[in-house]
Amino acid sequence: MIEQTLFIIKPDAYKEKLVGKIVTKIEESGFKIIKMTLKKLTRKEAENLYYVHRDRDFFEPLVLFILEAPIIALILERENAIEHLRGVIGKTNPKESEPGTIRALYGTNKSRNAVHASDSKESFIREVSVLFPSYSIT
Repeated sequence: MIEQTLFIIKPDAYKEKLVGKIVTKIEESGFKIIKMTLKKLTRKEAENLYYVHRDRDFFEPLVLFILEAPIIALILERENAIEHLRGVIGKTNPKESEPGTIRALYGTNKSRNAVHASDSKESFIREVSVLFPSYSIT
């Protein structure tokens, strides 16, 4: 089934000039880029993006990290996009990720792991509403 998902290149990867390499890996993995933006998040947007973690001790450091530099947000499409993208990016902790995944290649730790991807259709809908508020989900 063709579906869409959200993908974010985080500030650490942006500052290290890894955007081109990461986008190439995404395209080579069969994703079609539907929408893409460079965005410096506001505090409110960052808090809304990570809303599900609001009661956890890592919420504030996560928010501060995502505010360090611009992000690149992409809406991607392909068959089984959410599940496939999760495999392409690897586990949250780069040290536990399969070799060749984006996080294994470019992440340094659980927080500074280069990228984010929606983990479900519900997350995709919520996260897109933060980063692409006028986008109509199909």
